[in-house]
Amino acid sequence: MASQSRKHRGYRSQKVFAEYVTDLFPYAEPTGAGRQGKDILSTPGVWFELKARTGFNPLAALKQIEEERTSEDKGVAVLRMNGQGETTIGEWVVCMRVDTLKDLLKEAGYGSV
Repeated sequence: MASQSRKHRGYRSQKVFAEYVTDLFPYAEPTGAGRQGKDILSTPGVWFELKARTGFNPLAALKQIEEERTSEDKGVAVLRMNGQGETTIGEWVVCMRVDTLKDLLKEAGYGSV
């Protein structure tokens, strides 16, 4: 069972991240720690899964996203590493499948097709 401080850090990470992406998703809001499903609500087309813990397992996080997301959503795991505070949110790490990255790059206009 996670300690209260770990749960609080997880919830706080969700809240800070939701606020950070409001320029892209104006209605983004955290779901709250311990709830099933996506960690950030009102982000159409993107399934954000926030991880703020030492034992990050990228494959497990991506499998969790794949099991829960809808087929239209791009799955993105956001990792707040130890030592990264709220003021360095732009330096937090993102993990996604290569297919997701490729789709995003195509949608942004990269590629010849």
